[in-house]
Amino acid sequence: MEENRARRVVEGLRGHGVHASIKKAGVYQFGVVVSLPDGREAVWDTDGTAGLEATVMADGMLRGFVPTIEGSEEFTEEQVVEAIWHTDYDQPVARRRETSPPKATPLPSQGGVFARFLDGFRYR
Repeated sequence: MEENRARRVVEGLRGHGVHASIKKAGVYQFGVVVSLPDGREAVWDTDGTAGLEATVMADGMLRGFVPTIEGSEEFTEEQVVEAIWHTDYDQPVARRRETSPPKATPLPSQGGVFARFLDGFRYR
């Protein structure tokens, strides 16, 4: 995932009250990390492929995964946010929830007012 797209997806998720942050996986490789309430983390799209998929990790061990979402190569940023937000991580093979998750209080922007300063003004 491209860095600025990852930033916009993270901000969209945080607007839904999801604890999300950017993960730098390598040189020009970025993804989205969703912190789950039980200490696990869902790491989305850090492998550089076109499709949207995730691994669910806890203590450095694989605890589950989200298979590649069909058609996600063509998703808009809003569709990516919705796909991540509607994922049910309770099973080893995560799937999309049938109903919308409960609305949570939006979280503040990651990095606050100093985010652009700390990142070297690389994005708008």
